[in-house]
Amino acid sequence: MDLARCRYIVVEGPIGAGKTSLARQIAEHLDAEMLLEQPEDNPFLSRFYDDMARFALPTQLTFLFQRADQLRELAQLDMFRQPTVADFLLDKDPLFARINLTDDEYALYEKVFKHLKPQTAVPDLVIYLQAPVDTLVSRVRMRGIPFEQAVPDDYLARIADAYARFFYQYDEAPTLIINSERLNFVDNPAHMKLLLDRVAGMRARREFFNLGQG
Repeated sequence: MDLARCRYIVVEGPIGAGKTSLARQIAEHLDAEMLLEQPEDNPFLSRFYDDMARFALPTQLTFLFQRADQLRELAQLDMFRQPTVADFLLDKDPLFARINLTDDEYALYEKVFKHLKPQTAVPDLVIYLQAPVDTLVSRVRMRGIPFEQAVPDDYLARIADAYARFFYQYDEAPTLIINSERLNFVDNPAHMKLLLDRVAGMRARREFFNLGQG
């Protein structure tokens, strides 16, 4: 795959996988625009981690509308547009909703999602970052973002499992699945080169990359 020909690239993964850091590195490499999640703009998020049952629905719907608004301008991609690198995939949004919402709340969410979904573009490439739950928990605690410190370890485990299940069957776009446990794309240029080489060598619609395994 020729990364330079991709107009819309998504880097995904659970909290602590390193998706935003990698998205920034790829955007810098391609001189691309960035489209980042904006959790700090969701007024319900910190309250959600204090009382998940009460604030799950407004938190989820706020994120959904926010992400759909961000992606709307990408609905009509063309060859002259500057490439865009995002750190979220709208298709993945329902996995959080399914975990956090009651059945009645999810039914409402699903109607809203189906209404918004056709307005978004399909990525040219999705990079999905995996890591063991212990690694995710350690990274979240170390980076010290205030609202994340209230995230229970078992919730991170459920999210990681939901991501794995989702990407096991995701086939809307070419996908590279990476074990990021031993990778540091920010501080180790060799790791970034390995990734770029791996993308360039992609031939199948779904491929895997573990450090030391090529």
